[in-house]
Amino acid sequence: MHRPNPTQNQKLLSENDFIVSKTDTKGKIIYGNKIFIDMSGYSEAELLGAPHSILRHPDMPKIVFKLLWDRIQKKEEIFAYVKNLAKDGSYYWVFANVTATINSNGTIRDFHSVRRKPSKKGLDVIPGIYAQLLAAEKTGGMDASLALLNNVLNEQGITYDELVLSLQQ
Repeated sequence: MHRPNPTQNQKLLSENDFIVSKTDTKGKIIYGNKIFIDMSGYSEAELLGAPHSILRHPDMPKIVFKLLWDRIQKKEEIFAYVKNLAKDGSYYWVFANVTATINSNGTIRDFHSVRRKPSKKGLDVIPGIYAQLLAAEKTGGMDASLALLNNVLNEQGITYDELVLSLQQ
């Protein structure tokens, strides 16, 4: 699928909007609610079966998605700020909660994500951190980006979860 060129046009979620989607264990979209479809700019037919990464904005550091995948594959939930890329090149920020759906036999059936409007506080902080992580990735790969993220967290004396949850309050 063709990747759009990013623009400076921002779409905003309202306080009452919740984006919901599900992916299979390989990250292919198997469900999206109306708000997900509308915000993405893709039709439902274009989204279903497509990799969720079609919404990945180039401003997003890969390390954030590595953390996300590492966590959900261990059946742990994760919260993250994500900048998504819509079909028309516009972008929209979300505060995401991603979890694994577990079968009765204890295996992962799929992944479920609920996203809502990010806080102003989060959007005042996260883009700057992400820009630093992305710069580190470009020069030293994901190891450099992870080291930088760990340094930021250690300097503040908090965990990743404490950081993102404190910014959303």
